Amino acid sequence: MSPKRLLGSRLLLIIVLGFSFPLSMRADEVQIKPDHPERYTVVKGDTLWDISSRFLKSPWHWPRIWKINDQIKNPHLIYPGDVIVFRMVNGQPELSVLRNEKLPAPSLPSVTATEAAPAAPAADGRTVKISPQAHSENLEAAIPTIKPNAILPFLSRPLVVESNELDDAGYVTTGLDDRIALGNGSEFYARGLKDEKGEQEYYYIFRPGNPVRHPETGELLGYEAIYLGDAHRMESGDPTKLVVTQVKQEIIPSDRLLAAPAKVSLPYYYPHSPKTKVQGSIVSALNSVEEIGPMAIVGISLGTREGIEEGNVLRVMRHVGDSKDPVTRERYALPDEESGLVLIFRTYEKMSYGLIMTATRPIHMLDNVITP
Repeated sequence: MSPKRLLGSRLLLIIVLGFSFPLSMRADEVQIKPDHPERYTVVKGDTLWDISSRFLKSPWHWPRIWKINDQIKNPHLIYPGDVIVFRMVNGQPELSVLRNEKLPAPSLPSVTATEAAPAAPAADGRTVKISPQAHSENLEAAIPTIKPNAILPFLSRPLVVESNELDDAGYVTTGLDDRIALGNGSEFYARGLKDEKGEQEYYYIFRPGNPVRHPETGELLGYEAIYLGDAHRMESGDPTKLVVTQVKQEIIPSDRLLAAPAKVSLPYYYPHSPKTKVQGSIVSALNSVEEIGPMAIVGISLGTREGIEEGNVLRVMRHVGDSKDPVTRERYALPDEESGLVLIFRTYEKMSYGLIMTATRPIHMLDNVITP
C-alpha cells in the first residue's frame, strides 16, 4: 500500500473513531427534558416512574442525578408533600428532596395476611382467615416505583416454576366428602407441604402450565404457573387440612400448592439500567394476547444469573424482518426498531417478569429486550 493511501486509511479510521465514541457516549448521557419543572410537589397517586419522567427523557437515569438528603428521615423514600428540586451543580443536573419534618414519618404499605381482608365463611359455617390482600398502613405512605394495582397480584403469586419447585410443591388430594371440584369455602386435604412445624398458614394453589423455553438455545426456563386460588391451613399433619379462601379457576386433585407469604411489601426501588449489556427475548405474556401494549406483564428470557434485578429497565426492540434490495435483488436483514420500555419487578434464576411502561407500537412475543 502506498504511503498516501496508508495515511488516508489512518485518517479515515481516526475520523470514524472520533465520531463513533461520542455517539455511543451520548446514547448513555443523562438527558433532561427541556420543559422540566424547577420544583415539583409530590401528590398522592404519584409513582417514582411518573416523577422521573417529568424531569428525564430516560427515567432509568434517575439514580445518576438523585442526591440523597441524609438530613431527613427515610432519605431513600419519597412521600406525598415532598418537594423535588432540580438544580445544576458544577454543570451537572441534580435532583434532591425538601421535606417538612413536622409530618410523622409514615410506614411502608404492605400486604398483611391477618389485617388485609375480612373473614370468609367455611363450608360448615365457621369463620376462617382469608388470603393476603393489599393493605396500606398509612395514607401518607411513600410513593411506589410503579402503580401498585398493575403488579400487586403478581408480587408473590408464582408466575413460573422450575422443575425442582414443581417436584417439591404440595398437592391437592381430595375434598371433604370426596368432592372433586373445589370452590370458595371448600375444605380439602393436601399432601407434600413440607411444613413439619405447622407454621405456614397461607398457600397459593396453581396448576403447571406450558413449558417456557429459551427461543435460541431451547433451554427449559420453567413452567408457567396458572394461578387457581388461595387456601388457609386449618389442621396440620399428613394429610394437611385446608380451606379454599379465594378461587380464580376450578381446583381439582393434583393441583399444586406453594407457601404464600404473610406480608408482601410494595416495590420501592429506583428505575435503573442493568449493570452489564444484556440481550434477551419476550417469552411469555400474561393472558397470552397477540399484541402487547402499555401496562401488560411479560416474561423475558433473562434472570438473576444474567445479573437482572428488580427495578431494571430494558428497551424492547421489534423484529422488522428483511427486505429485498432493489439493485442486487437480494434479501437483507433490517435492524430492529425500538418499540417500548419494560420495567422488571419480579426475578427468578432463569427468567424475569416486567411491566410494559411505554409502547410506541405493538409489542409481540419473541421481540428482543436489551440494555437501554
